[in-house]
Amino acid sequence: MPLLNHQDVELYYELHGSGPPLLLIAGLASDSQSWLPVLSTLAEQYTVMLLDNRGVGRSTQQCETSIELMAADALALLDHLDLHKVHLVGHSMGGMVALETALRWPERVQSVVLLASIARNSNRNNLLFADWADHCEQGTDQAAWFRTILTWILTERFFDTKEMVDAALAYLLAYPWPQSAIAFRRQVEAIACYDATDRLGQVSVPTCVMAGELDILLPLHCSEQLARQIPGAALQVIAGAAHSVHTEQPAALVTALITWLKTHQEGGTV
Repeated sequence: MPLLNHQDVELYYELHGSGPPLLLIAGLASDSQSWLPVLSTLAEQYTVMLLDNRGVGRSTQQCETSIELMAADALALLDHLDLHKVHLVGHSMGGMVALETALRWPERVQSVVLLASIARNSNRNNLLFADWADHCEQGTDQAAWFRTILTWILTERFFDTKEMVDAALAYLLAYPWPQSAIAFRRQVEAIACYDATDRLGQVSVPTCVMAGELDILLPLHCSEQLARQIPGAALQVIAGAAHSVHTEQPAALVTALITWLKTHQEGGTV
């Protein structure tokens, strides 16, 4: 089990495939395994690096947490693997981490994809996430807690098939590396504290903002605004997807990612 020790935190990571290096960074309460729907296809052409952010999965959960620290963790992984420059794809909170990495160390980033992400969370979503953290700490029925979150990140169509809903809940409830309530709270607070809006004009690496057409958590207008604020950024909308784009539309997302990555190819392999 690959582990990287960085700033008194153990970080779990995985490497898959071969080719130009590509680091995938997960969102709130998600870890490396959230990328499984797109992993095998991407690994056919890229060396895909998966990382459990601090505070989730098999990385240290009881630790100080911020977007800036998670960006430093991502850089530490690149140093550990002796990689000079990589493609970054970050989903939601992971997009904040990818954005911060690109702002701080642009020389290490070949291109960046901000998937269903933002530079500053809305007040509504900060309250929503804080409520989720409260319910988690209060011991709310786990199935009900997960169902509530799923309604915000998946399309209505997903819930039309009871077997799919039941399978998703069974997977989440039996997950062998659950996030603790305090670790979830710290990630929620990290999101609430982050604001890169005043620095978006400084982004100097090729950037693509990708969004789910039906996202209600971060509606399409959020991605449109983000793309306008980043110099030269492209905007791609994935049809039929809500916030969890890689769960509901993995094939369409992979096609969009590979098209973008090939246009901005360069650099070495692991």
